[in-house]
Amino acid sequence: MSKSVELARLIRDRAGDQPPEYGLILGSGLGHLSGTVDGVAIPDDDLPGFPHAGVSGHVPQLVIGQLEGRRVAVFGGRSHYYESGRADAMRLPLEVLAALGCDRLILTNAAGSLRPDIPPGGLMLLGDHIAFAGTNPLIGEPTDARFVPMTDAHDAAMRASLSAAAEAQGIDLPEGVYCWFSGPSFETPAEIRAARILGADAVGMSTVPEIILARFLGLRCAAISVITNMGAGLSDESISHDHTKAMAPLGAAKLERILRRFLREAPAVQAR
Repeated sequence: MSKSVELARLIRDRAGDQPPEYGLILGSGLGHLSGTVDGVAIPDDDLPGFPHAGVSGHVPQLVIGQLEGRRVAVFGGRSHYYESGRADAMRLPLEVLAALGCDRLILTNAAGSLRPDIPPGGLMLLGDHIAFAGTNPLIGEPTDARFVPMTDAHDAAMRASLSAAAEAQGIDLPEGVYCWFSGPSFETPAEIRAARILGADAVGMSTVPEIILARFLGLRCAAISVITNMGAGLSDESISHDHTKAMAPLGAAKLERILRRFLREAPAVQAR
């Protein structure tokens, strides 16, 4: 029995057999949203092999339950590439999500904006991404499944539904390109200029490896960035992780309204 199947069985024993319709991964300063789910919270420490979400602002637990009448599996935090040097740090949690019968994933993150029309406190829907970190979570995968097409990595139907939910709530949700940097150091002004030339609209230290892994596993994906700062050299603000955590709640409140509206109005998902 594979580790993911074993863990899926453990989770079903605690939270019930019904497959989640949606998985959610919450970014820095956004983990408290897992507490809004009516269900069972399982600490990551109770899930052998799960990576440690050791960055402050993350809540290391998996919550399975109901949110706006939908069965969801919410990861209160994530493990980043920069914590272990492993780009595939989130592979096991995503394999478990797939083993539970879930095939749709919404990711969130805290990000720096490269566009003056998306200021701190704003949100950005990822339409595409740039893997700028110089690695890939599928390096070392022995099968030909590693050659994952990424043309439609960010699911068009899910993006349209999220955009419609934002419009219904009266919340701006511009679409843009997210550029993944390895971290943990923040970007230099020169790196921000380079990212802008490449076509990026926001920068961050997560999400892209999870999208690659999720597509490898057959999950449909969409992602939203909560903008916590402008990129280095684009404003006079002081960039730090404390600043990120302090600014995240400004966008998190809007993000929660969008996610709730999305879940209320999205069509029912058939179990895998």
